[in-house]
Amino acid sequence: MKIKNFRDDLQTAYTENRWLVWSALFILLLRLAFIGLMGLMPQDAYYMFYTEHPAASYFDHPPGIAWVLKMFTAVLGKKVYAVKLADTVITLLTLAFFYRLSLRFLSRRRASNALLLFSSTLMVTILSLVSTPDVPLMLCWTLSLLCLYKALFLEKKVYWLLAGIMMGLAFDSKYTAVFLPAGLLLYLVLSGSHGKWLGTVWPWLSFVLMMLVFSPVLWWNVQHDFVSFRFQSTGRAEGIEFSIKDFLGVLAHQSAILAPVLFFSLLWMLYKVTRKYKGKLWAVPDHTLFLLCFFLPVFFSFLAISFIYWVKLNWMMPAYITGMIWVSRYFSRKMIKWQQVVAVVIHVALAIELRWYPVPVRSDDVWVGWGRMARAVQQLKRNYPADFVFSADDYKTSAVLNFYMDEMVYSYNILRKPALQFDYVGTNLALLKGKNALFINSIKGDEKDERQFADSLRRYFHYVYPLRPIEVKRGPRMVRKFLVYRCEYYVPGRPELSGR
Repeated sequence: MKIKNFRDDLQTAYTENRWLVWSALFILLLRLAFIGLMGLMPQDAYYMFYTEHPAASYFDHPPGIAWVLKMFTAVLGKKVYAVKLADTVITLLTLAFFYRLSLRFLSRRRASNALLLFSSTLMVTILSLVSTPDVPLMLCWTLSLLCLYKALFLEKKVYWLLAGIMMGLAFDSKYTAVFLPAGLLLYLVLSGSHGKWLGTVWPWLSFVLMMLVFSPVLWWNVQHDFVSFRFQSTGRAEGIEFSIKDFLGVLAHQSAILAPVLFFSLLWMLYKVTRKYKGKLWAVPDHTLFLLCFFLPVFFSFLAISFIYWVKLNWMMPAYITGMIWVSRYFSRKMIKWQQVVAVVIHVALAIELRWYPVPVRSDDVWVGWGRMARAVQQLKRNYPADFVFSADDYKTSAVLNFYMDEMVYSYNILRKPALQFDYVGTNLALLKGKNALFINSIKGDEKDERQFADSLRRYFHYVYPLRPIEVKRGPRMVRKFLVYRCEYYVPGRPELSGR
């Protein structure tokens, strides 16, 4: 029956506006094409590095994304397409449950519109193609909300238990999940009809189950001096300063991943609802209040942080699950059409960039050149088979080389500097003493600065000299460049070594 209803909904949406449905299908087909077209991203490689070192948690994040990637690569092999397919399948599941959640608040026609709006965003494309903890987080977040709705509005008590499990799995994906229990408590405090649940055992039992599911991550942090919690809280507070530019940058990238029509409609409706209820959330109807309690805290918390810290484009994503359901109520067919037009233009531009790379990206957060670089390093290793390999441009080059090579590739830890998860895989640097190494570093800025940094390697090796750089070209145009150095006789823990 549910499959038949869904089929009927699709048929109704198609009948009412064929262009919108075809545009959404076009974007979906582009995403599927991108799986084969898009190269490995450093984030993909880094979280695959997680899977090769199983643990209850990791330095940066809980293990959710590692579980997802392991499920797919265990069957399909350690392939780039397997990683991309994992992200795509999990995101398609998120879309399916988003639609189910939408039906709890909207008519079937408006729920179909909400799905069209959500599925056509650049945000969903990013989730479908780049491995991040947000991929499993968005699925578990949506399932948590669906269970909480049934527990609260349908009074099905078993769903309190299921909600606890799903919130725990959301925590196992990313610490942003803290906004789930916070949003639930906010709703129960403000809701006139559902506040009664606070006097029962059910929400508290849900929280207990959540903590039980999350407990392996807690235990890992206890064993490692709460390093992951500290990194994601006080660690990010270092060097903060007030910046209007960062705030405006966040508005810009959020409007890009949602498309401006949708993002600024959200801001406009927030303004209107604030005026209507004069900031008194407890006066908002229950269904709308539920949606806002899981949207507003996430959205405004990160928006406030953006004045003093650079907020990454994926941090606000969970807010848009309920935010989009809420705002889609007010979208006319004309607004949806404009949103889809912009979405199609964005995705066509992305397809051109992925295929021909006309606009070079001055960053390591790019899909171009990593595979060719790795093959060049593999060829180089045949000339120096006993050398170990390392990089020191954050985690990215090291992670990519670990993906493609059948040996451990090191990171900043070789230079006795913090190296994220590379510090927590049981590496004994003392065993490398006296060995030679190949140093590979991506050039994304001034090459002179990169070479000056390479000169500092002499503090850790007796002798350092450059080899031919690795150049990645598309036709006659060079699109990436990597410095290569041979470093002889490693002395760990001797930064005072002068070299020669």
